[in-house]
Amino acid sequence: MEPIQAVQPSSDKDKESYKAEDIQVLEGLSAVRKRPGMYIGSTSARGLHHLVYEAVDNAIDEALAGFCTQVAVTIHKDGSVSIEDNGRGIPVETHPKYGKSALEIVMTKLHAGAKFSHKTYKVSGGLHGVGISVTNALSKWLKVRVRRDGKIWEQEYEQGLPKGDVHTVGEAKDTGTIVTFFPDSEIFDTIEFNFETLNSRLRELAFLNKGIRIILMDERNERKSEFLYKGGIIEFVQFLNENKSPLHPVIFFEKEKGTTKVEIAMQYNDSYNESVFSFANNINTQEGGFHLTGFWTALTRVLNNYGEKYKTKDSNGIKLANDDVREGLTAIISVKLAEPQFEGQTKTKLGNSEVKGLVDSIVYDTLTSYFEENPAVARTVVEKVVNAAKAREAARKARELARRKNFLSSNSLPGKLADCQERDPAKSEIYIVEGDSAGGSAKMGRNREFQAILPLKGKILNVEKARLHKIFSSAEIVTLITALGTGIGEEFNISKIRYHKIIIMTDADVDGAHIRTLLLTLFYRYMPAVIEKGYLYIAQPPLYKVEKGKEVHYVYNQEKLDELLKQTGKDISMQRYKGLGEMNPRQLWETTMDPLHRTLLQVKLEDAVEADKLFTILMGDEVEPRRRFIEENAKLVVNLDV
Repeated sequence: MEPIQAVQPSSDKDKESYKAEDIQVLEGLSAVRKRPGMYIGSTSARGLHHLVYEAVDNAIDEALAGFCTQVAVTIHKDGSVSIEDNGRGIPVETHPKYGKSALEIVMTKLHAGAKFSHKTYKVSGGLHGVGISVTNALSKWLKVRVRRDGKIWEQEYEQGLPKGDVHTVGEAKDTGTIVTFFPDSEIFDTIEFNFETLNSRLRELAFLNKGIRIILMDERNERKSEFLYKGGIIEFVQFLNENKSPLHPVIFFEKEKGTTKVEIAMQYNDSYNESVFSFANNINTQEGGFHLTGFWTALTRVLNNYGEKYKTKDSNGIKLANDDVREGLTAIISVKLAEPQFEGQTKTKLGNSEVKGLVDSIVYDTLTSYFEENPAVARTVVEKVVNAAKAREAARKARELARRKNFLSSNSLPGKLADCQERDPAKSEIYIVEGDSAGGSAKMGRNREFQAILPLKGKILNVEKARLHKIFSSAEIVTLITALGTGIGEEFNISKIRYHKIIIMTDADVDGAHIRTLLLTLFYRYMPAVIEKGYLYIAQPPLYKVEKGKEVHYVYNQEKLDELLKQTGKDISMQRYKGLGEMNPRQLWETTMDPLHRTLLQVKLEDAVEADKLFTILMGDEVEPRRRFIEENAKLVVNLDV
């Protein structure tokens, strides 16, 4: 691990203000191992990575307080992880109330730390606020080293219990904390850390906390990332718009009121999709909240006022709606406050109502002034959103026309849909199949009790390059929307979905991959709730059929084929499937549709920022980023049909 240079505290008084008596304890660890999901959300891979975030959050809090400039996260070859910072170091002296080292209290008591009084930390991150003690409780072993007061202090734990007292192991010239832990396999479904998952979160933290250097190293394969963004969320917006065509420079404003700080960066581009992310105390508030509501309210009001004040031939008489000002907008809304209240299903919705008015007033006042000073930018933005409003009206007319023709009526399902008998969406699934040939095999091979088949013909519209009114003119997309029952655009309603398993089943060739990507783009851009709910899947048909005598093996990837060929040896016959239509109905059922034997890949959204960039690269207007992507990933391609 690279040496970390110490950052000098503001004054000796500040350094002295972080002592053992600053550590407050709310409750012990007894329930953590018994009910880990209550404390880290789940025992899946998401919960596993949360263990790292708890330690990183502590370092970020030190940085926000002005005492830390660098955080380094290392995934070791043995699967353990280290998190090192150059902050002040966790206090080690005896806690006046508990008679033990403050370090041991922090590591072994739930809700123990200096964040609750706001004397040491005015603002602190962490979604669950349970602290590093949960990481300790859910680790097979953990070791913490603190550089403080000229010495190196250490304590080791097993499943959250100290193996001995805090003791010194050497001299220190600087300050900081390093926590190394190995997750407990008795607790988690998997204990293998994912580089990309950590990389995404650490990059996000670096954007949100300008000037902090964050390093991620993976000793398993020698991968490394380093993030340092002096421009903060301005650079975040530029990163998001990297492969798009911005219409103006990034607009940035920030303001503090009391203990609350608001930062906003925004920029319109010529695309038809929004990329707006909101954060509260560094937590991605995926369900929104009052800070996001305040932003939208003020933005819509400012643009309506400007359009009214400086009427043009195009804008005259048009009243902008919330949806109009979203089109082509990339924005980051970041608030930091002393007492965040998280609500919603996943506790990622900000519930502090006072933040709405604060954000509203900041956006309204600052943006109004900015537009007055930059009339060319204002006119460009107003023109963009007015065109969006016109497109919204065109989409409304297209939707009504489609409805009059019974294309969008839930009472009139598409003729090409072979529906299932089951009416409970939770027990129903639909296969979206490429072409009539494969559709015919799927219809004959399915279990009609719970499996519906919808064949689509030809390549569907690329929605990355189209507004909603164009989508209504695409017969294949309208057919799909009608079959699913959710509607689209303003009328989208996930509760009306007719199937809880939507399975994309395409050929394993270039055309099949393209159709699959077009469908994924449609769901990501216009029906993201389908992905968020876990309803979207990709079928995995076999690539090969291998026969030796009476033995028949279906093989799904090259690695398994090589393994099988080594085992079976000579006298075999092998068929490479290029299309689903090459399989008869029974083969399609046995390999790809039988719930007892099939393999389905569930589509998940782990990194919304990367997903947005990837869909822009693959399906957007810019050719150069797509060429770069293909060149960089060409070596990963297998079984390519040209």
